[in-house]
Amino acid sequence: MNVPELERTPARIGVVLADDHDLVRGGLKAMLEMMPEVDVLGEARDGNELLAHLDCVRPDLVITDISMPGLDGLTALAHIRERQPQLRVLVISMYDSAEFVRRAVANGASGYLTKQAAPRELREAVRAMAATGSYFSAAVARLLLASQRSDPGNDLTQRQIEVLTLLASGLSSKEIAHQLGLSSKTVDVHRGRIMERLELRDVASLTRYAVRKGLIQP
Repeated sequence: MNVPELERTPARIGVVLADDHDLVRGGLKAMLEMMPEVDVLGEARDGNELLAHLDCVRPDLVITDISMPGLDGLTALAHIRERQPQLRVLVISMYDSAEFVRRAVANGASGYLTKQAAPRELREAVRAMAATGSYFSAAVARLLLASQRSDPGNDLTQRQIEVLTLLASGLSSKEIAHQLGLSSKTVDVHRGRIMERLELRDVASLTRYAVRKGLIQP
């Protein structure tokens, strides 16, 4: 994909915007263009287009959705972190789950807004990201604090989260064992401890939990 290089004033904030919904992306672009210090350098409909833009332009900030066809926003974040670790990325998502926020940050996001946020919050976020490198709204901060207090899943190990995700995706213990390099017995032990920790009794309940936490797509 050939994306033309765009010229801009160095003192301004260059932004590349990614969202698969044209109406949402257009609305975000219109709000950004109302900010006199912002230049929208490119738009993308998915993670692959986003990465293609970043091969051609050097923005100060990427604004991206999470749920996109093809290469999703979380995977694109991981690629951006590998290629341009200093690039600041603001996630704007419909997901108001603390788990999604944590996954976005783990993959390289330095800011997070929900799509329910007011337009002024977008302006605040862009300016804060340019000035300090990060932005998390008060609503997102409260969400993270509440989840830390109330969710027993926060005590799961990384291996247990992997097993939970694969179980909820429909894999058998044998298939999970093969994928993770474990024995079926070890997977069954993890499964029992996960259910005990979460106080759940069957795979259907585990699946609903995984969807709610953003570990798998519904």
